[in-house]
Amino acid sequence: QAELGKPLRNCYTLPGFDFSYGLYIHRTDGGVPEAIGHWNTVKPRTPLVQKMPRDFITMNRGALKAGYTTAHEFNLYYKAKDIRRRDDEYSHFKRCPPKVPADLSYGVTARPCTPFFDLLQHKYKELWMEQQRALTAVQQVEKKKVTAKNKVCETRTTFLRKHPLPAKEESFWHLPRLEKV
Repeated sequence: QAELGKPLRNCYTLPGFDFSYGLYIHRTDGGVPEAIGHWNTVKPRTPLVQKMPRDFITMNRGALKAGYTTAHEFNLYYKAKDIRRRDDEYSHFKRCPPKVPADLSYGVTARPCTPFFDLLQHKYKELWMEQQRALTAVQQVEKKKVTAKNKVCETRTTFLRKHPLPAKEESFWHLPRLEKV
């Protein structure tokens, strides 16, 4: 139970001062004398010989020159002549770095300073008000153009009166067996 007037503790008690953390390995962990007396070094690993990828462009060209056309013949040619890419084509280190101008600086450019005098003089408000006045003036001119025309809106009825639909030609139905008579 929690002590009176104190919150309940939700942690573990730590072991005493004589406790050592970690894993003790008897054969290899001998402390300082072991480290001074024996040099257990890591043996260098031989690098794995990386198989270069196949050069399918050259193999396809050779198969076509040999007169092969089907997929089965191509596969047989691939097994017979396994051509791999050269090391220098595949290496990332042998490619030259891109040519950049001497005065180029990397990174994001800094934001320009905020002009405080424009903020203090409410210049941005004035610019916005001018834009709004220009917009309202343009809208009023467009509204006057629309009302000046006094054009009557054309409905479907008025359109059909001006342009009537073509009359349908009547065709009587005949029995198919009597068509040739």
